[in-house]
Amino acid sequence: MNDRNDVSCRKIKEAVCIDTDRVYDSCADKDCLADLRVYFTDQTQQLIDNAVSVRCRGCEVLNVCTEIERVPFNKGFYSVDLTFFFLVSLDVFTSAQCPEETVCGLCMFSKKCILYGSDGNVKIFSSEFADRQNDEQLPPATTSPKAKVQVAEPICLDAKLCRPCDCCSSIRDGINVPSYIRNRFRGSLCAPSDSKAVKVTLGVFTIVQLERSVQMLIPAYDFCMPCKECSCDTEDPCDAFRRIKFPVDEFFPPNQRDMGVSELPDAPSSGCGCSANRI
Repeated sequence: MNDRNDVSCRKIKEAVCIDTDRVYDSCADKDCLADLRVYFTDQTQQLIDNAVSVRCRGCEVLNVCTEIERVPFNKGFYSVDLTFFFLVSLDVFTSAQCPEETVCGLCMFSKKCILYGSDGNVKIFSSEFADRQNDEQLPPATTSPKAKVQVAEPICLDAKLCRPCDCCSSIRDGINVPSYIRNRFRGSLCAPSDSKAVKVTLGVFTIVQLERSVQMLIPAYDFCMPCKECSCDTEDPCDAFRRIKFPVDEFFPPNQRDMGVSELPDAPSSGCGCSANRI
């Protein structure tokens, strides 16, 4: 065993300093966002007013806006405010005889989490230049921590018609939606108080990270030269298809026993200090 370690150590040629982003803290959450109101354009709202039922077709994350602030009296910790913008696709049924119509709407959700991002804040000036800016030097950056959010594709769990007063997360008129979000919709988003409304329940998985730019010393083994040649052969597509393994799992999904799920321990709760606050 010691001989193997000696061999691996001899392969290290030098220690090099790199400038990279280090993750100082992170947390994972599984949120069930219940009764989020969906906002529609004027034209789509008329169709919702005539609807007798709705069905959720799908949902995607348009963007997540992040804001970071220092936590008072708790050095090195930061409050990360997250605002999620979801594009929800719905099938709208106006009568039993008419086929459904598919419409899109917007719903939002906000949450906050506390993460450790270390301390220190200096300005960084670089000799790089910005393209198409008349050779102007890039503006200075800072070493303040930055938040990174990873979001899995949301799961639409439920959708139903309701009165606006019954939507728990209803928002007042004049909601502040960024222009690049509004541009995804044809027309202006509205929230009438005397019309029908739609509320949905979404399941969202997120990972929030707090990163900071640092210089780190790492071992260098060698330059990473590619170990294979570029292939420019134009082979028969049928020959390439024959080499693809038959996707058995697509037709016969493995059960829990085959996947070893029963042997896995219970997943720990996130416990990352995240608190969900509806807008």
